[in-house]
Formats: sequence, C-alpha cells, structure tokens
Amino acid sequence: MVFRCAVLGSPIEHSLSPVMHRAAYGVLGLDWRYDAYQIDVTALAGFMADLDESWRGLSLTMPLKRAVLPMLDEVSLVARDVSAVNTVTFDGRRRLGDNTDVPGMVAALAERGVGAVQRAAVLGTGATAASAVAALGRLGVTRISVYGRHRDRTAALVSWATSRGIRAQMLPLLTTPDAPVEVLVSTVPAEALTGVGDEMVSQASTVLDVSYSPWPSPLLARATAAGRTTVTGVDLLAHQGALQVRAMTGRDVAVDVLRDAALATLVTN
Repeated sequence: MVFRCAVLGSPIEHSLSPVMHRAAYGVLGLDWRYDAYQIDVTALAGFMADLDESWRGLSLTMPLKRAVLPMLDEVSLVARDVSAVNTVTFDGRRRLGDNTDVPGMVAALAERGVGAVQRAAVLGTGATAASAVAALGRLGVTRISVYGRHRDRTAALVSWATSRGIRAQMLPLLTTPDAPVEVLVSTVPAEALTGVGDEMVSQASTVLDVSYSPWPSPLLARATAAGRTTVTGVDLLAHQGALQVRAMTGRDVAVDVLRDAALATLVTN
C-alpha cells in the first residue's frame, strides 16, 4: 500500500507544500504520495469522509484551519488554544488535529536570533495571526499591536491576547505604527500593505512575512533594504512543514531539505 498525504485549501495552486513534502520523502526513502487538492469549507467534510486507510496526514491552509475543528476526534492543546488546526493525522479511524504554525514560527524566529520579545505587532486577524500571537507569547511578549481590516475580528484577537496576559491594542490595518517593535509579523497579502510598508518596516527590528507570493515578498524587500532582520514565509513553511513530516511519518527531516526544495521552485517559476 502506498501511503498518502495532501495539502487542502482554496486557493491551493500556489502551495509549496507538495514540493517540500515530496523532497522530504525522497531524503527519507519513503515511497509516499503527497498531493494538493482545491477544497473549500463546504467540501471539506465530504473529502475527509472519503479517505481510506492509506491516508496518513493532511496539511490545511486557508480557509480550513478553523472549519475542520468540529470534524476532529482529538485536538492538541496548542491547536485548541488558538482555535486553528493546520495538521491532521490519523490513528485508525480517529482524526487528530494539531498546529505546527506556532512552534514553527518560534523556530523560524530563533533561527534568525530572535529568542525573546517584549513588544511586537501582528498584521491580520485570521488563524495564522492567532498562531503568531501565540508564538510571540511563547517568546515572552508583553505588548502587541494587532492591525486588522475588520473591527470585530481585530477586537476578538485582541481580547484573546489580553486573556493570556498580553497587553494588546487594536488598530486599523493601514495605521502608521506609533512606537518601535522588536518583531513585526505580517499575515496579510502584499497588496493589503500598499502605501504603508515603509512605515511598518521603519518601526521594526525583525520582520516576518508569512506570504511568499509574490516572491520575494515586497515587505521583506523593504526590510532588507532598511537593514532589518528578515524571516520569510518559506522559512516558516519549512519549519512547520518539518514538524508535519514528523507527525505524519514518524521520521525527522532537516528543515533545509524542505526550504531548498521550496526556494528552487520559486526561483524557476
């Protein structure tokens, strides 16, 4: 039997997960399949119901990280805390949900020398933004500014952060930062920052942009030009992806295997 894994989401054509996981399988000597499926919220339950015993794991991207929660038999503490699952594995007929975005972001920042944070800013209010707040919480952050396009969603994320002992404030997405931060995390599309990218970068020591489309990230290009420390969406994807490979296969793979495969794809495209 050939074991199978896949990434699900909508849109999905830009995903680097297939080339990364396939590279990992090659290094590990595993004859496994990893595919990408265009699946929206309405199709998720049906897709999961049709999976057979050959399936070992699913990677989830937008808009499925929260929609999947009611379909799972068990959810890890970190995934439950942020109400977001990006990894599903199977134990017999049981569906297990986890979140590798949080530890992946901590590891990606640590790789660039960021081991402790007091003040930070997060752009966006979705599932990945919640994971960013949780990751920064693990690094000891005490103050976070959350920038969002939708007031109710921004308020909800600020309330969640506050409930965990973080002093958080909400601001409109296109607001110019009013104070320096050690880490700026952007979880929004590049076009959403038109006109304010330079101001955002000027106030941050380290900039992490989860987006890798377009490549290179316009926000990180500004950050590099300004002499800031940068963490790319590929860095994050590689770290969280290596954790997914471990969860799905039980084997460890070097982060650079996944990162190199992703970068090679971006360069050729």
